[in-house]
Amino acid sequence: MKHEGRSRMRYLKLVCGAALGLLMCAAPAQAQSGKNDAIYMYRGADRDQRLLEKARQEGTVSVYTSLASKESGPLAKAFEKKYGVKVELWRATTDKILQRVITEGQAKRNLVDVIETNGPEVEMIAREKLLSEYYSPYIADLPPSAIGPNRMWVSDRLNFFVVAYNTNKVKREDLPKHYEGFLDPKWKGKIGIEATDAEWMATIIKKLGTERGMKLFERLGEMRPDVRKSHILLAEMVGAGEVPVALTVYNSEAESLKRRGGPIDWVAVEPVVGRPQALAVLKNAPHPHAAMLFADYLLSPEGQELYRELGRVPTSTKVKNEMSNFPYTMIDSATMIDENEKWESLWNRLFLKTK
Repeated sequence: MKHEGRSRMRYLKLVCGAALGLLMCAAPAQAQSGKNDAIYMYRGADRDQRLLEKARQEGTVSVYTSLASKESGPLAKAFEKKYGVKVELWRATTDKILQRVITEGQAKRNLVDVIETNGPEVEMIAREKLLSEYYSPYIADLPPSAIGPNRMWVSDRLNFFVVAYNTNKVKREDLPKHYEGFLDPKWKGKIGIEATDAEWMATIIKKLGTERGMKLFERLGEMRPDVRKSHILLAEMVGAGEVPVALTVYNSEAESLKRRGGPIDWVAVEPVVGRPQALAVLKNAPHPHAAMLFADYLLSPEGQELYRELGRVPTSTKVKNEMSNFPYTMIDSATMIDENEKWESLWNRLFLKTK
């Protein structure tokens, strides 16, 4: 059954609205004094030693993440083993993280230290004045596209939208090199997309130009692709053969199923779109030293290499990664927030068949 509902960004505004009023229409939250700013921006020669000693005194770091448990768990254990600081993980979908962080912030309940989830959602939290800029020596290893607006977050890992296919049903050599190749009538009834990927569409249209991009998606909508909610579910359905080819699977999800022996593989079809996953520290985090120590770890070569080993795409230029060895265009998180109504409306009309 095709999913019929709102796209992700509209849904996020509605769930937040239940507690706060419409987030994007509300007046910005009042800026609070950043009691942890001196800790976050400290660059002294004793920085590493100071962070470790103070983090151990704090004893714990609270992290909200949308990273799957099979990856966030090993990362937390590796950090605990290295530093002796306990990680309290709360794993949820990105919309739930957004709602919880903003609700707690508005109520001045300072419970979380670090958030790690989709870039656009973290940028929405930044606009609520709940985050602080921070310094890490490992930020120098990141490409410019990994630095968020006003430096309130950086990208620690990437998700790439790729084409996943069931190896029992589709031959790799039959897949087109460009998304326009899927407009061939032979693909009708064989392709699927995820229900909330308006950002993917918007980025491709901007990359190709309005005329060519709009023609691509108008015709793709006429193909009536199978629309499913959840990137993980879509990848699993490809592996099960229920969806022979999916156009918007995260490469890390397809790679994970492939490594477990599933009949699934993936290709980077042009133009490839990347989504930044963002790492941020809370302005009034209860454990600021532990927060910075954890952020340092995720951005360090050690943490980035662990991401790679777990099948995720690290951002650091210091870590070689075969999963991002292709040209790509990054989603602009701030622009997507500012233009979300425009792209949601188009997406809904083309693929969800709503007005």
